[in-house]
Amino acid sequence: MERISKSDFKTNTLKILRAIEQSGQPIVITDHGKPTLEIRKLRQQTADPLDVLKGTVIKFDDAIAAVASNDWENA
Repeated sequence: MERISKSDFKTNTLKILRAIEQSGQPIVITDHGKPTLEIRKLRQQTADPLDVLKGTVIKFDDAIAAVASNDWENA
């Protein structure tokens, strides 16, 4: 992972951000040689959560039916 000082980052911010966007490689920003920040490309979820869950219901009975005490299985 590439490292860059705060002062270099300040001077070249737009150039560095564009490089991160294009390459997807994160960069660590240092303060007096000590790593303090990490900047990386945001990975957006592309799938709709409802599409991800679609087809995952195993069993669906009458959702509004009353539940009686003898409907429960004893473990």
